Amino acid sequence: MKRRVGEWDSRVFQQVAARKWPLAEGVLPRLSRSADHGLLWFGVAAGIAAVGGHRGRRAALRGVGSLAVTSAVVNTVGKRSVGRARPLLDGVPAIRRLARQPFTTSFPSGHSASAAAFATGVFLESRRWGTAVAPVAWSVAFSRIYTGVHYPGDVLAGAAIGAGAAIAVRALVPAGPPPGPARVPAPGAEAPRLPRGRGLFVVVNAASGQFVLPEPARRLRSICRRTGGLPAANASGTAERALALPAERLTAALPHAEVTVRAEGDDLGQLLEKAARRAAEQGGALGVYGGDGTVGVAAAAAMRHGVPLAVFPGGTFNHFALDLGVRTVADTARAVEAGGAVAVDVGRIRPEGAWAGPEEVPFLNTFSLGAYPELVRYRERWERRVGTWPAGVLAAVSVLRTAEPLRLEINGRRRSVWLVFAGNCSYRGLGLAPVRRHDLADGLLDVRIVDGGRFARTRLLAAAVTGALTRSPVYSAASVRRLRISGLGAGTHLAYDGEVAPAPSSLTLEKAGRALTVYRPS
Repeated sequence: MKRRVGEWDSRVFQQVAARKWPLAEGVLPRLSRSADHGLLWFGVAAGIAAVGGHRGRRAALRGVGSLAVTSAVVNTVGKRSVGRARPLLDGVPAIRRLARQPFTTSFPSGHSASAAAFATGVFLESRRWGTAVAPVAWSVAFSRIYTGVHYPGDVLAGAAIGAGAAIAVRALVPAGPPPGPARVPAPGAEAPRLPRGRGLFVVVNAASGQFVLPEPARRLRSICRRTGGLPAANASGTAERALALPAERLTAALPHAEVTVRAEGDDLGQLLEKAARRAAEQGGALGVYGGDGTVGVAAAAAMRHGVPLAVFPGGTFNHFALDLGVRTVADTARAVEAGGAVAVDVGRIRPEGAWAGPEEVPFLNTFSLGAYPELVRYRERWERRVGTWPAGVLAAVSVLRTAEPLRLEINGRRRSVWLVFAGNCSYRGLGLAPVRRHDLADGLLDVRIVDGGRFARTRLLAAAVTGALTRSPVYSAASVRRLRISGLGAGTHLAYDGEVAPAPSSLTLEKAGRALTVYRPS
C-alpha cells in the first residue's frame, strides 16, 4: 500500500512538472514565496480586519489563530515524524523553481497546512470572507507542487492538518457572535440618576487602543504637545478627528457632563483622582472613556472616593464594557440618566518585596504571568508602527516560537509553567486564556495554568488539536478565592487588564466582592 501511494505521488508530481500551465509561471512562484513564514496570511488578515468590521476582525483573528496552532504542530511534530526527502527537480522547468530551496523535510507541506488552516478558520467565522480567501489558499497549496518542492501527498496531508487544526480551534473557541453580557446576581446597586450627565465627570484617554494608528497617532501626540489639550472640533486631519470624536459623542449624549481629555504628558491617575474627588463632592459619578487598562485605573479612583463608575468603551477590545453589556457611548448614557447600576467584584494584586507600584493593584478582567505578558510587550512594541491587529499577529508568532517556562511557587508548591492565568470571576470557554465571563460577582478567581517540563509544548499542541485540552496533564484549571505566587525571578513581567509591569518577587491574588458600583444598561 505504501509503495502504491508513493508511486501515485511520483506520477502525479511528474505530470504536473511536464504540463504547461498558462499564466502560472509569473504568478505561482511569487505567490509561493510570499507565503513564507505566513507573511501572506498576516497581510490578508490585516486587510480583512481593516475593512471587514467586527465580523471581519473576528474572522481574521480566527484565521491567524488557526495558522499559529498549525505551524506549531507541523514544525514540532509533523516535520520530525516522517523525514521524507524533497522531490528531485530534474523534470521541473528552471523558470518555476524557487530561488531558495527549502532545507527541511518534505512531509507534510507547511505552506499548505498554513493556507488550509487560515482559509478554514476564516470560513468558520465568515463564509463571505472564507470564500474570498479559498482560491488564494488553493493556489498557494498547488504552487508547492508546481515549483517542485513538495509531492502531492505532502500537500494533501498538510491541508488536512491545517483544516483539522482550524476545526479544533473552533471547538475550543466557538464561532459566531459574542455571547451576551455577564450575569450579576441580585440585588442591584444604588447610583444617582444624572439627567443629561449633570454631576458626571469624564476623563477621555486619547492613548487608548482605538487611537493607536501609525502616522495619525504621531501627529495627534504632536498636536496635544503643542496645544496642551483637545484640538478644535473642526480641525482637519485624521488624528485630530480621532481625538475630537469621543468628546463630541459624550457631549452630544450627555451635554451637562464635564469632559476632560488627557493630553500627552498628563498623568492619567491624577486626572482620574481629581475627577473622582469632584464627583464625590457633588454626589455624582466618575466617567472614563478608554480601554481596559484605563478603566482599571478609573475603578481604583472610584473605589477610593466611593463614587459609581460610568464606562464608555474606547479601547481596542473593551472586555469589561462588553461583559457589562455596554457597546456604545449611548448605552452608558442611558444607564447614567436612568441610574441603573450593579455592584461587581474586583480582583486585587498584593505585591511583596521590591515593587515600584502601589501597595495594591486592582484588576477587573484578568491577571497573567508567562507567555501572555510577553505577547503584550511585543504587541506594544510594534503597534505604533504597523497598527494594533498586525502587531497582535506578529506578537503571537514571536511568542509561539520563543516562549520559555517560568520557575515559581504557587501556594507553596514549586512549579515550572508557561502560563498562569487568573480571571476576575468565572470565564466562558475551555481555552488557555478566555476573554468573556459568565458572572461579574461570583467571588471567585478563575485560575488556569499551563505547566512546563519535558515535551510539554508538543503535548499541549497535540491536546489542543485533538480537542482534549482539558484532559491534558500539562493543563489545569480551578476556581479559588485566593492565590499566592512566590519565587519570581528578576526580569519577570506580569500583565493585568492588558497592562504590563515588572513583577515583584512574590504576590497574592485576592477578591474584593461587589467592591465597585458601575452603571449598566437595564
